[in-house]
Amino acid sequence: MAAVRIPLWLKISWTIWVAVWAPIYWRYYGAQNLLYFCDLGNFLVLGALWLESSLLFSWQACVLLIFQSLFAIDLAGACLTGRHFVGGSEYMFDRGIPLPLRLMSLFHLAVPPLLLWAVRRLGYDPRGWRCATLESCVVVPINYFWRPQYNINWAHGLFAHEQHTISPPLYLAGYLVAVPLLIFWPTHKALQWWAGSVPKLSAERQR
Repeated sequence: MAAVRIPLWLKISWTIWVAVWAPIYWRYYGAQNLLYFCDLGNFLVLGALWLESSLLFSWQACVLLIFQSLFAIDLAGACLTGRHFVGGSEYMFDRGIPLPLRLMSLFHLAVPPLLLWAVRRLGYDPRGWRCATLESCVVVPINYFWRPQYNINWAHGLFAHEQHTISPPLYLAGYLVAVPLLIFWPTHKALQWWAGSVPKLSAERQR
């Protein structure tokens, strides 16, 4: 039997977290909010932990590392200077949102180190960036058409602001090309370097 590579306490802790977080977010923000890459990531990371899947971790690392790191930078900048240098964390300072609910969003800070640790421990699966691209090509068009007023995953404009510079269909097409090329592919190459000292997993263990 293969050795367990992810501690049981981490698997159980993340399971409890998702079981508490998901229904609260759904009730307060609505079902469309769970289609954010970061929110979908919580479910996929849950599967990755229990399956000890290098593919799932690699996939989510390609999707989330840059986006959630930008969130962390924006939040830190706002806390230190009162300015949002990137955008996206403004709601963390909205007194109209209950403080416990805002504090739940601090999971954005925990996910990047978790993904980096898991990829380092399990190895990087090069199929990750292709899965990330497929996810964006499925999810973002749903965000574009379903409840577009929420601009989930910036389907109608960058940094949570709807754009009016070009036609919306052209923006969507550009998004689906630019994000895989400018976000997922560079992350893919960086993760290959990050996991470079980890022996490659056999095909049987890359599940």
